[in-house]
Amino acid sequence: MTDERLVMTLLGSGGGVGKAVLALLEQVLQDTKAPLHAALASCTIHCIDVKPQQLEADYATYCPQLASHLVLHQFDLQDTARFKQHLTDTASVLVIDASWADTLAMLECCNELAVSYVNTALESTEVDNRNELEGFTLIERYARFKECKSSFTGLKAIIGSGMNPGVVQWFALSLMQEQPDKLPLACYIVETDSSFYADRTMHQPNTVYSTWSPECYLDEAILNYPMYVSNHMPLFLYRHVYEQTFLVKLGLTSFEGCLMPHEEVLSLGERFPFELGFIYKVNEVTTDILHSHLNDADELWNWKHQLLDPRDAELEGSDLVGVLLVYDDHERYLFNVMENKEIFEAYGTNATYFQVACGLYGGICSLLLGDVPKGANWVDELSEKGIKAYGDYISYFMKPLVRGTNASSDGLLLQRLREWKN
Repeated sequence: MTDERLVMTLLGSGGGVGKAVLALLEQVLQDTKAPLHAALASCTIHCIDVKPQQLEADYATYCPQLASHLVLHQFDLQDTARFKQHLTDTASVLVIDASWADTLAMLECCNELAVSYVNTALESTEVDNRNELEGFTLIERYARFKECKSSFTGLKAIIGSGMNPGVVQWFALSLMQEQPDKLPLACYIVETDSSFYADRTMHQPNTVYSTWSPECYLDEAILNYPMYVSNHMPLFLYRHVYEQTFLVKLGLTSFEGCLMPHEEVLSLGERFPFELGFIYKVNEVTTDILHSHLNDADELWNWKHQLLDPRDAELEGSDLVGVLLVYDDHERYLFNVMENKEIFEAYGTNATYFQVACGLYGGICSLLLGDVPKGANWVDELSEKGIKAYGDYISYFMKPLVRGTNASSDGLLLQRLREWKN
């Protein structure tokens, strides 16, 4: 970076991810050793949200020092002409996209103006509006991005730099570098999220609970078929996501989760021939709801959708996200686990959102401090030097990172499959 004053624009600043990344940047501002501290000391962050926001009520409580660096804006990002004018008027050098705005539309604006860009997931208004794509919405978003990816030559961008996708690609590459002479048989992105209210009387009927956007969670859980990748080929199980589970062991930790489509599985699957999948377990309350509505899952769209926000009531439990590499006679793993109580005390958010914020921080630092090539890059497409730096950035706040080995292997996905029984 140069000595010029840093100007960034944050999209979706009023949402859970937006607030979490601001809370993390608040800590960077207070920590003289943290990457990007010097630049943040004189920065301006323009915060855009479709809903009205108030500086004192919505931001000053959890990022009091950073609040003086924030400028709030309210408008719909579907108005791309206004968005481009905003980028020009503010001289923003980086867009941090934590919104539901169409990814390709945002990239096209940034590409035209040579503004760097980072987001956490793929969003597509076209896919969302086409009911006939139900069952395959994730891969359809990915296909549309892949078709346009090579056209983004005027900017530097990191796509999918949250926890998963994002940090987990660094996990996978980091683990493989420890045994470079032998490719694994499989790589599974794994997550078990036990977060729920400490006071169980908070549980209300006809309500779906999630530690991140309940609507996006339901998109993966009921609108898509289970998907994995093998020999670069995406494969689908013609079954409900919650109709079966898959066994995961990480040392003394074990769980059974559901197979869901995810961006990092497709990205890594383009690069590597081995089997890849995302195995996900959520809290027991939500799991029971999904199991009991296998044949009428559409009914859940009519239920109340409740974000598990520790500002509403105390959360217990944790979120563990990691990678499991499978070999013929052993397995190796790397994961992070964060406790909700600890994260809320330090950052005012839940564990899930803070993990995503760590991934965004890695992308932000890489774009502003590192040597990211021009184009729209997945995390696993960064150079060897770039991926090492990314790991250094995310691990500054993401602790602990637990590495270990299983002395035996449970095999490939279909060997791990367990039929769900009522």
